[in-house]
Amino acid sequence: MYLLKLFILLTLLISTPFAQKPTPPIAYDFLAKKEVKAFVNTMVKKYHFDRQYITSILKDAKLDQETLDRYTGKYKKGKTDGTWERYKAHVLDPLSLAKAKAFRDTYYPTLLRASNEYEVDLEYIVAFIGVESKFGEYTGEYHIIDALTTLAFHKNRMQKFFKSELKHLFLLSREEHRSIEGMYGSFAGAMGCVQQVPSIQRRFGMDYNGDGIKDPWDVEDCIGIIASFMHRKGWQKGGVVAVPTNFKGKRFKTLKTSRKKRYKIKTLAKYGIKPTQPFGEKRGYLLKTHNKDHDDVWIAGKNFHVLTQYNNSTSYGLAIHLIAEDLKN
Repeated sequence: MYLLKLFILLTLLISTPFAQKPTPPIAYDFLAKKEVKAFVNTMVKKYHFDRQYITSILKDAKLDQETLDRYTGKYKKGKTDGTWERYKAHVLDPLSLAKAKAFRDTYYPTLLRASNEYEVDLEYIVAFIGVESKFGEYTGEYHIIDALTTLAFHKNRMQKFFKSELKHLFLLSREEHRSIEGMYGSFAGAMGCVQQVPSIQRRFGMDYNGDGIKDPWDVEDCIGIIASFMHRKGWQKGGVVAVPTNFKGKRFKTLKTSRKKRYKIKTLAKYGIKPTQPFGEKRGYLLKTHNKDHDDVWIAGKNFHVLTQYNNSTSYGLAIHLIAEDLKN
């Protein structure tokens, strides 16, 4: 559960559509730090790595100050999340929706196979990959070994987690016969078209195209990963995800909105909140998205909860839903 909560926090940060080009890391003597020497000893004694190999990798690792700054400063609401309009402008713009259709058409045989095998809606697989990496086009420009080494051995609010991920990075590179020096991803060490940190890739990585490699950068493998995730979390194929409500005011304060609490639809109706489209469940999550001058209010079903188990964000889940809905039209 602890790992899952950390992963949710990471994916919320990782998949923000407002990423900027990273600034270059600088040379740093990590091997002079006692905790780095202890890490090397652990990797050699417990995991049977060659000492010279580990030390050579860490000797060349650079300090990524930009990445470190993200985890040492105080989070300020509104600093990175922005309004719903701003979010939509990056992931629901006409170009992104056109790319979604092109992606679906290009990978349709694989998407259809995954949809049938895992009993999930293929449009949502497409939308997942669109929000996570612009359909595989943007998988991160940060040198993962630099990012994780920096975060593992400098004080920050998630240092313990990142030290574990550095360990998993070495294990992953050995298991999948990858060169650590050639691995690039997000500032938090997430990689590939569905942005998985090393421990998650080791646990849930999939060889869905049958080439013998679990490749987080391979689109067909990512299709399998997302379809499997949705199935494991209880996705109901063809089930309701989210529908708009009749709320037309500026700011909604009548009831608490939450991705964790469900209301009876009859209860919502007593407060004047009704779905404007068919909603086939007796209970629903009451959600709102914050626009510059008004709130949009939604009622969401169990399938929406599945989306937010990958990234605990209302905007994230609704973006996936709206891309998928556009694909159906």
